Amino acid sequence: MSPAFGAMEVEHYSKGVLLEPFVHQVGGHSCVLRFNDKTICKPLIQREHQFYETLPTEMRKFTPQYEGVVSVSFEEDEDGNLCLIAYPLNGDHDNLENLDNSDCEPKNKLLRWTNKKTMLLENEKISKEWVRQHRKEEKMKSHKLEEEFEWLKKSEVLYYTVEKKGNVSSQFKHHNPWSMKCHQQQLQRMKENAKHRNQYKFILLENLTSRYEVPCVLDLKMGTRQHGDDASEEKKANQIRKCQQSTSAVIGVRVCGMQVYQAGTGQLMFMNKYHGRKLSVQGFKEALYQFFHNGKYLRRELFESVIKKLTELKSVLEKQESYRFYSSSLLIIYDGKERQEVAVDSDPEDLEDLSEESSDESAGAYAYKPTASTVDVRMIDFAHTTCKYYGEDSVVHEGQDTGYVFGLQNLIDIIKEIRDESSE
Repeated sequence: MSPAFGAMEVEHYSKGVLLEPFVHQVGGHSCVLRFNDKTICKPLIQREHQFYETLPTEMRKFTPQYEGVVSVSFEEDEDGNLCLIAYPLNGDHDNLENLDNSDCEPKNKLLRWTNKKTMLLENEKISKEWVRQHRKEEKMKSHKLEEEFEWLKKSEVLYYTVEKKGNVSSQFKHHNPWSMKCHQQQLQRMKENAKHRNQYKFILLENLTSRYEVPCVLDLKMGTRQHGDDASEEKKANQIRKCQQSTSAVIGVRVCGMQVYQAGTGQLMFMNKYHGRKLSVQGFKEALYQFFHNGKYLRRELFESVIKKLTELKSVLEKQESYRFYSSSLLIIYDGKERQEVAVDSDPEDLEDLSEESSDESAGAYAYKPTASTVDVRMIDFAHTTCKYYGEDSVVHEGQDTGYVFGLQNLIDIIKEIRDESSE
């Protein structure tokens, strides 16, 4: 529960869903919010909404699952704490104009949106006094967090020590400075517009990090061109400059954000887009190496899976006629939680199926079994995507998105280089 979510939680949960910052957002400028454990939401942009509703079947495994549209309002409690509340839409999701509170469903229908904590609040099993006390404690934490944030946001690469006590995954709540930055900016924008508008359309998407206990996330800006066809001359020039001054122009990909858990030191490492823009091609390669290294050893068992998925994605995009994914990002996600190590002199049964390829001398006198650790590869952010099937676009492109495919191939080649060099 964040400091903004105090006693009013009891009141508003009966009508809508309280949105929280999505702490695993590592890049982008659009605010991403946590709707529930498996769902996030972000401001609806018509072009992106159209993409999700019409995307080719073969691309669905490489994009987040689209789960509909909600109405989001900006509200304050009696202490001036700012909250974002999501309400359901009735009827056709394409008819989203003139939203107001009458679009809310009855309380009993909303229970399916809530988690156990919410239901406890609804049933008044947690007293308002407890909520007020919890809000006070969280508010005190928030002042400290804001002070830390002012310092953290000035750093392009930072390490945040995770406290030894408690579960690592439970301590992710406020650690990511980029997600907090985007959340604060979104609140400010909505507050400034509150007099004129207080109903916003947000789309619901699959939370790609939900299956991982300690998500390690790499956000890559893909393609040699970032500006959309509808960009102003100023925006176009700015985006061209960013590409020319980064690895985007050379290899069609650049780091837009990163979050990695360092098991060796118990720290979280964050890298933001400003640092990513400054990297040379060699620096980009080193950043990739760092993403797959947990501070104790290189996660080599992940390479084949990520290479396979990137190659499959490349094959799918090569067949997409007319699509251009300008300013789109590619996420690579895996679980940073350490696997259980097994001593090399253990019982033979304990060592069954050990992967020699995954063992590493830096692990000392231990080898380990790769668990069912999966790597996810997904495309996100389609606000500037275009396709001839959209109909209303003035510019129509033919063939594949060569800039994106070029970036994918270079990404595959660099990961292969890291894999091969690490096995020598």
